[in-house]
Amino acid sequence: MNRTFVGTVVGLALGFALAFGGLGQLLIVALFGGLGFAVARVLAGDVDLSGYLQGLRSHR
Repeated sequence: MNRTFVGTVVGLALGFALAFGGLGQLLIVALFGGLGFAVARVLAGDVDLSGYLQGLRSHR
């Protein structure tokens, strides 16, 4: 999938959330969409969290 398609789908989802639910539901959909995007980037290997995880382990 290219970025244009993903952006269109996200825009449609946010639009539906705003049209049928209101501002609160729009913010919830946007929050979970962002979380899903971040998790997908980590799982794809685009974001390396090993430095943060090693830092957490060394303090214990």
